[in-house]
Formats: sequence, C-alpha cells, structure tokens
Amino acid sequence: MIKEKKEMETSQHLFGKENYIWMLIGLLVLATGFFLMAGGRSANPNEFNPKEIYSTQRITIAPILIVAGFIIEIVAIMKKPSGK
Repeated sequence: MIKEKKEMETSQHLFGKENYIWMLIGLLVLATGFFLMAGGRSANPNEFNPKEIYSTQRITIAPILIVAGFIIEIVAIMKKPSGK
C-alpha cells in the first residue's frame, strides 16, 4: 500500500510535455519581440533620427509579439496536460 502511494505521488507532474513545448514557444516569441523593440545600432549616435526610433518595427510589431508571447505563456500554464 505504501509503495502504491509513493508511485502515485511521483507519477503526477504539474505540466506535461506539450505544456513545456508551448512555454518554450512563448519564450521564443517574447525574446523575438524584445529583440525587435531594441532595434539596431544607429548610424550616428550623436544624431536623433525619428524614423529609426518610431519605426513600425519598434512601435507596432514588437509590442504585438510581446503580448502574443505572454498570451501563449498563460495558455501553456493553464492548459491541462493530456492524460495517457
């Protein structure tokens, strides 16, 4: 009886393999969003170039990817692991 109880306790995992895969995908989407928001290096750091700072990449695409990454992470955490 004690052996069966120990097996039940050790066999239950909080997340399944699919959850971890979705969490990894969410982290990659988040990292991509933050990378795009950081942008690249300016040609001349002493000169303010509004086209580089207020580009579509930094103002629109990056925040969308970041929000999507957080949504993927929430779904991955809340999703029940598939039973075998």
